[in-house]
Amino acid sequence: MKALVCARPGSFEYRETADPAPQPGHTILRIKRVGICGTDLHAFEGTQPYFEYPRILGHELAAEIAQTNAPGFKPGEAVTIIPYFNCGHCIACLSRKPNCCVHLKVCGVHIDGGMVDYLSVPSSSLIHADGLGFDELALVEPLAIGAHGIRRADIQPGEFVLVIGAGPIGLGAMEFACIAGGKVIAMDVNKNRLAFCRTQLGVEHIVEEANINALEQLKDITGGNMPAVVVDATGNLAAINKGFEYLAHGGRYVLIGLQKGEISFSHPEFHKREGTLMSSRNAARADFETVMNALRRKLVDPLTYITHSVTIARVKDEFPNWLKPDSGVIKAMATVS
Repeated sequence: MKALVCARPGSFEYRETADPAPQPGHTILRIKRVGICGTDLHAFEGTQPYFEYPRILGHELAAEIAQTNAPGFKPGEAVTIIPYFNCGHCIACLSRKPNCCVHLKVCGVHIDGGMVDYLSVPSSSLIHADGLGFDELALVEPLAIGAHGIRRADIQPGEFVLVIGAGPIGLGAMEFACIAGGKVIAMDVNKNRLAFCRTQLGVEHIVEEANINALEQLKDITGGNMPAVVVDATGNLAAINKGFEYLAHGGRYVLIGLQKGEISFSHPEFHKREGTLMSSRNAARADFETVMNALRRKLVDPLTYITHSVTIARVKDEFPNWLKPDSGVIKAMATVS
């Protein structure tokens, strides 16, 4: 079968590789769609932590079952997967936090992913389509990332929630913050993405991050109190460090975005707020169920996120363009078969 391999930073290669062999407890999938994630873009740039090359990217997947013995599933059925393969016996797994398993293997990051014709995955990772189309299924995982971060934030109705970064993860965080009853404020450097937040998501409060008056805008919006919850979905070190300034007294700061550097902030400023800082890694099955329920109820329409659609044969040529801020990309989707 064919595979698209990120051989090293800045370089893709199409290679022939062996079809996956049947294994006990595993299901072989025929990949139909692969969503292009910020993780994939960072891997291509060479800025993604926990990463080694060469690697087959792709963890936002929609597929048909080619072969399975999993109870309740059958060949030909449309599915998506939870792409975080956990050990089941470490302290995190035993604490019902398999999303941050000590020995976690994320599909397309620690192990080869879905930019292939066929992929073998643990049968425990399968999720029924429940009538969703392939494009929708491929977007369940990034929405679950946002939903998990919002669940971590424990938003109370009426709280102001600042989401920094209006890419797909940030958009998902905004959607589920709204569903939780939060008053969402969108912040980004990209005016087009902020316009998308207003027109497509109905976000009332918009702040351009590059604006020198951003802090004053946030004070005006929140009546001087600042956001009770700040969510970073950029993975940009400067944006993450700046986010500490935006936090209300008694507030929570949730880092969904990830980068390689060290965070720096004023301890006295953070301490006097009695702020809570937390990371949000991946998502749990409960978050996938939350997303599936929201999609079934039409509370979220992820298809509006898709701005670029290509065949897998075009990904190698198109991928570098998606890194450019003026590309207009929000979510790129690759069709495999």
